Amino acid sequence: MMLKKQTVWLLTMLSLVVVLSVYYLNSDFSEPTEWMDASEEMNEDEETTDEITTIITEMTRDEAFEAIRMQLQDERSRQIEQLEETLASTDLTAEERSEAKDEMERLHAMAEKEQLLETLIINTLGYEDALVRTEGQEVSVTVKGGEPSKTKANEIIQLVKKELNTTFVTVAFQTGNETK
Repeated sequence: MMLKKQTVWLLTMLSLVVVLSVYYLNSDFSEPTEWMDASEEMNEDEETTDEITTIITEMTRDEAFEAIRMQLQDERSRQIEQLEETLASTDLTAEERSEAKDEMERLHAMAEKEQLLETLIINTLGYEDALVRTEGQEVSVTVKGGEPSKTKANEIIQLVKKELNTTFVTVAFQTGNETK
């Protein structure tokens, strides 16, 4: 239950930051002064708007990985809650309970392995951030920082194969505003 409160709080704060930023960008708070001519005021407003837009863009890019992580964590938490409800049910056979418990353990193990891989990619390969998502046998890795290259992608693929024993790995590089 605590996780849901934290998630709601985080999303609320992110929404508030975005709304206030848009409001600030669309509002004109400066009052003309006697010693400033119109062109100076206009240039100053444009510079301020450009700075704010840059800050918001950087913040959004930095928080994108964290937002995706939170979504994955929420989804897994819901799945685990459903499995816990299944385990609490008295109508199930021992085999069905065992399957539910195994699935819970698999979800926990997968989350731990994803975190471990993210840490390894960041620390050993030197990327700013990494996001590892596992869906069945497929693993998607998105890394931030560094220039995209086949050699670097291969290093990441080999690391994922070693840790997760899977052959279906996709790697994407996020540079600037786009993902490659």
